[in-house]
Amino acid sequence: MYQENYINSLRAEMVSMVETQLSGIAQEYGYSDVPLETTIKWRPMVLVLGNYSSGKSTLINEFLGADIQAIGQAPTDDSFTIITYDGTVPDTEAIRITEQRDGKFLLNDPEYPFEILKKHGQRFAAHFRLKKVNSPFLKNLALIDTPGMLDSITERDRGYNYQEIIGDLAHLADLVLVLFDPHKAGTVREAHTSIRETIAKRTYEDRVLYILNRIDECASLGDLLQVYGTLCWNLSQITGRKDIPPIHLTYSSRASQRQASQDNGNYKFLYLLENQRKQLKDAVLQAPRHRLDNMATFVETHAERLNHFLEAILSYRSRLRRFRFKFGLLGFVLGLFAGGLAVFGGLSTGILGGLTHPVTLTGGVGVVILFMIFWMMMPMRYIHSAFHRNYLKNIDQLIPLDTQTRRDSWQAVRDLVYTYLQKSKGRFPLYKVKEEYTKVNRVYEEGSREIRRALNELAGIEQNRESIIEDSSKPLYYYQAEEEPPEPDTFDDPYAITESTKF
Repeated sequence: MYQENYINSLRAEMVSMVETQLSGIAQEYGYSDVPLETTIKWRPMVLVLGNYSSGKSTLINEFLGADIQAIGQAPTDDSFTIITYDGTVPDTEAIRITEQRDGKFLLNDPEYPFEILKKHGQRFAAHFRLKKVNSPFLKNLALIDTPGMLDSITERDRGYNYQEIIGDLAHLADLVLVLFDPHKAGTVREAHTSIRETIAKRTYEDRVLYILNRIDECASLGDLLQVYGTLCWNLSQITGRKDIPPIHLTYSSRASQRQASQDNGNYKFLYLLENQRKQLKDAVLQAPRHRLDNMATFVETHAERLNHFLEAILSYRSRLRRFRFKFGLLGFVLGLFAGGLAVFGGLSTGILGGLTHPVTLTGGVGVVILFMIFWMMMPMRYIHSAFHRNYLKNIDQLIPLDTQTRRDSWQAVRDLVYTYLQKSKGRFPLYKVKEEYTKVNRVYEEGSREIRRALNELAGIEQNRESIIEDSSKPLYYYQAEEEPPEPDTFDDPYAITESTKF
């Protein structure tokens, strides 16, 4: 209970930090269209991807303990389905769908983090829905089922950009499951694009699990090994990794019983892989723990990028101020020179009185003022436009890029900085940017360290708990090194060896 409260408290603090320190600034400068906290304030999510016959719905039904998603050999569901927990139903009732809502509800309800998907249009909204299920498996996470990936389908056929939606969902998810089946251990075109490009760009490698599903349909262990080898080869080619990514093996026990009744295959090897099924389920149930790490990374990443964003426009504004002072001073000097020439000309022609005559001084000052007005209206505007164009063209010069980390972060915000400077034309208050830069920098420098320190404390709590559980199987006298182990009680133990029972 203490550990669960600690996790919930830490999650709430990170959401609050993003909401109060980062979100408003991000929206003000066009860094984000929606509040940043909307993507992290909801429950942990697991995204399920795969070819159309990879058994996504079957695996989800296995996790949930009921037939919630439609299954079949042909494509049966072309919707993106959010499956979440309904805690209002008593535990004694059978697992079932308790509520369903459509995509428009999901995209517009602030409780859910899917506002960023509005950009995909009405056709996508018609293929987006929510199911609430009273399965205990969903108490601490939500599942996202997706349409099966195909070989010949196009964006025109679907009516929306499938890869962009997958990318946005992968960015939101704490874990991504990519499923394959023995009949298609190779990968179709959409799967190739999703793994090679979309997922690789929108999430981290350690959040992706590759799964060979429906292994109960392999006729023998040799058949399974051949399929496994084929999938390993294909994944190594797609991912571009030198090592083969780990592949989990699983199947649905519910579907396996139906399959076994229909044929006479040799399925004795399946019991050897029960640990694989358990490991996969445990990995999915660890999504809440992954959520903490992902939230910490989220805070660090966006604080760093916002920090560099504000650093860039602050640098631009500071350089612009020095530029204006420099050329304003030049204009003032030229104005004094022009005023001096006017006074000298007036005195030389005798038009003006003596050097101390009021008309002489007034005329000189008037020339200076007129020249400054002309300078600010014409040359300064032209020079400012040239300055602005130059820095937009060479925007990488705004901040130092001396490390790879800074270069990577800068690449993520470079276009946003360009867009903001182009739109604002450099006209924004310097003092306000300084205040907001200080606030974001505090989150980046101090807040991130505090979060990581709290996560380390949580890891210590988990390790202590595991050691206690591990040691609980040992007898009590194991912990009493200075005392002798107690003698067995022969009266209570019917199997104790006594003098009368010796042979």
